[in-house]
Amino acid sequence: MLKEPTAAVTPTFPFKTTLSLEPLIAYWRAGEESANMGVAMLAQAVSEQVATADWSRGIITDLKLLECNCDLVETLMLAVFPPASFDTDIAGAIAPFQRHSFYHTPRFAEVLLNPSKSIKQPLNIDMRTLEVYTTRMAYQLILEKVYGVHLPLQGTIIFTVPDYSIGLYRHYGVEFNSTFVEIKVHGDKPALTPEQLDQLARNPHRADLWQQMLPPEHFELVGFNILHLVDVTEQEILSELKYDLLERDVLQASDRLEQIQEKLRVLFGRPFLQLGIAAYDEKKRAFVDFGRKINHSFLTKQLHSPDAGSGFRQIYSQLWTDRQPLVLEDVEKANIPEDLRQQVLSLGIRSAILALLPYGDDVVGLLELGSPNVGDLNEFSLENVNQFVPLFAVAVKRNAEDIQTRVQAIIKEKFTAIHPTMEWRFTDAAQNLLQKLEDGNKNAEMEAIVFHDVYPLHGSSDIRGSSTARNEAIQADLIEHLTLAGQVLRKASEFQQLPILDELKFYVNKNLNRLRQGILTGDEVSIFESLKTEVEPLFEYLSQNTPELRPIIRQYWSNIDPELGILYKRRKAFEETTTLLNDAVSSYLDEEDAKAQAMFPHYFQRFKTDGVEHNIYVGASLVENKPFDLVFLKNLRLWQLLVMVEITRRTAALRPTLPLPLETTQLILIHSQPLSIRFRQDERQFDVDGAYNIRYEIIKKRIDKATVQGTSERLTQPGKIALVYSQQREADEYVEYIDYLQDRGLLEPEVEHLELEELQGVKGLLALRVTVKP
Repeated sequence: MLKEPTAAVTPTFPFKTTLSLEPLIAYWRAGEESANMGVAMLAQAVSEQVATADWSRGIITDLKLLECNCDLVETLMLAVFPPASFDTDIAGAIAPFQRHSFYHTPRFAEVLLNPSKSIKQPLNIDMRTLEVYTTRMAYQLILEKVYGVHLPLQGTIIFTVPDYSIGLYRHYGVEFNSTFVEIKVHGDKPALTPEQLDQLARNPHRADLWQQMLPPEHFELVGFNILHLVDVTEQEILSELKYDLLERDVLQASDRLEQIQEKLRVLFGRPFLQLGIAAYDEKKRAFVDFGRKINHSFLTKQLHSPDAGSGFRQIYSQLWTDRQPLVLEDVEKANIPEDLRQQVLSLGIRSAILALLPYGDDVVGLLELGSPNVGDLNEFSLENVNQFVPLFAVAVKRNAEDIQTRVQAIIKEKFTAIHPTMEWRFTDAAQNLLQKLEDGNKNAEMEAIVFHDVYPLHGSSDIRGSSTARNEAIQADLIEHLTLAGQVLRKASEFQQLPILDELKFYVNKNLNRLRQGILTGDEVSIFESLKTEVEPLFEYLSQNTPELRPIIRQYWSNIDPELGILYKRRKAFEETTTLLNDAVSSYLDEEDAKAQAMFPHYFQRFKTDGVEHNIYVGASLVENKPFDLVFLKNLRLWQLLVMVEITRRTAALRPTLPLPLETTQLILIHSQPLSIRFRQDERQFDVDGAYNIRYEIIKKRIDKATVQGTSERLTQPGKIALVYSQQREADEYVEYIDYLQDRGLLEPEVEHLELEELQGVKGLLALRVTVKP
């Protein structure tokens, strides 16, 4: 609804102003001397009329005189208001910088005057601002006409005024013409030095400075101004749209969209114009409705309605091919799919323009303009549409990037690193949470993320005897460390008789004897702490005070790792070995999984311990817009077995180059039943969902210690692959895969069928075991 402009109130203008036609009469008198005979004759005739009208000369205080003598006024004003453009120009005459118009064109009265012929207060400028602007113009006029100093003109002032004929508003550029304003100086003219004039020129906004140097009481403005208005609505609206659409979140706030829609209504002069904006999501291959809060996006409504047909796709294809806006001057008669026509008509839209929003070579969205009146939007409207389409494209692109940034921030806060296969689901959840928060639900929580009916695959490559090898490495390093320390202590006893030396030798020998029997939990930390706090500080003292001990102390320090501060030989060899093996397995798994992802997207996770484990989940619920078939599951199972064969061969080939000759064992857990996995936000990881499915997790964590029934033999053995199952049909499927790999020469002919000892809480497990050919 338009805001009613307030009645004109005369601002506090600092100068005395006087309405007078004398400057205009002087203009006509000068015309009598014109070389143009026609102009001279007209000027002479006007002067003769003026000579008989005493009221027209000097000061005019009674405006009724102008109304009673309108013929003479109109004749005089011929110099200012050309008859040829009188009915179309928007111009009026006012006393110097005042608010009442005593002469004007019809359009000026229509646009800017109240019934009392006073100027309306513009919607965009308050009284104080207008007062400051006119005062500054008056001072510039004084400098120009009294002191001969010309300052740069002020920028055009814009008046925003209502247009009641259509219920909207329009913008007008206003020019104050002061040709017929003279400056009358009262008293002595204030003297201004060149420095003062320069100071005024450099400080146009310092009203206090101007009033101090040019006191208003010394000047009187005599004559009249001509106000000339030019409609700049189109330029102003496009400029405002540019700034509006560059702001953040402008397309996410319903009130901002309403403001943009209102400006487009003004631009087109259509008070019932509707705006719709839809962003194109490349990943979803669908349009996202920015206008759902204001109910304006009619094409995306058609797309998401239950009975949506192919109409939208046809229209989109046409827009994409033509790369030109589609104009529907009359929707009912337009050549468009019938289902789309009925959907648009049901929304009360009778004419429309649809335009793609291009950004580079991509399409980022769709702009929709609609009106309930036939013909409101037509081919002539395209000139404006083409000007602002790039602005909307930039806004939609930026908005999409901002939303994606915020979504990613939520994902990082609520989740952890997300597997690409599942990213779409986490993005949807983050967008839904963001929408709830923007709708004012401050207590909104992240929705549960559960994937139903997915098939699990688990495998592990364990380093055989890694725990034992680690303990032996620690034990041997500690024994050597203590032995070196004992040698220094014994040598020191030959030069100094200190009780502390005997006590430390006792401590070292006691721990050496115990370590040779085996290492206990905590031995490494306690021995290291004693050496650092008690033994090695004494070595520093002995080295400084007993030169004979320096060689053996240097030998001690030469065996100590400078970064870790411990003897680090066998542990280093062990850790280098496990790192080489784990890196080889991990890099190969990653390389092969990248190929498997191309076959069918799936969730893949691997993690290192004393070996490398991997989990795979595959199923229809994990992917977006991609059909799933059990053939993909069988393909992954065969792929996993092939990968484990290759890992067995690669780690075996790596063994001769390792610091320690450690071996790996491979295991696969077969589980044919689909299950559900849920993302645990507290732990930021996936777990199987439901009590029945928990059994799968229990088995997965315990089978690495499984033994063959009736023996103490570990199921997993170097050079072999163990496949654990619980149902015969699972074994039957894998026997086929084994036959195939045997035929390819990758596996030995023998296949072991084994029963496993009962594990804690798990019984009835069976296994296949095959030997990999080197």
